[in-house]
Amino acid sequence: MKPVELTDSNFGQETSEGLTLVDFWAPWCGPCRIIAPVIEELAGQYEGRVKIGKLNVDDNPVTQGQFRVMSIPTLILFKDGQPVEGVVGAQPKRAFEALLDKYAGATPVSAGTESVSAN
Repeated sequence: MKPVELTDSNFGQETSEGLTLVDFWAPWCGPCRIIAPVIEELAGQYEGRVKIGKLNVDDNPVTQGQFRVMSIPTLILFKDGQPVEGVVGAQPKRAFEALLDKYAGATPVSAGTESVSAN
C-alpha cells in the first residue's frame, strides 16, 4: 500500500480516525528524498494498523503552519486527529518503527513464519 497524499483540504478527514503518521516533506528536500523509500515500506508494513500519509509543505502551507512544522522532514503521529508524538529529521527505519510500535503494537511476525506447538 502506498502512502496517502494529504492536502490542506483533506487533512482533517484523513487523520480523524485511528493512527496516522504524516510525513511533512518537499520535493527539493534531500533528506526527505532519502527517507521516501522507508515511508513507502512503512505504509505496507503497518497496513491496517497505521495510515501513512505524505503532505507536501510547499503546496499545503495551512497545515504546515497549523502544526508549526519549521524543518523537514518532520513526521508527526496523529491519533484520532490529535498529534501525539513526532520525529524531526531523517532517521533510520527502526526509529520510525519504534514510534509506530509504541502506539500500534509490535509489528507482526513476517509471513511464512509459523509457530509450532507441541502436544
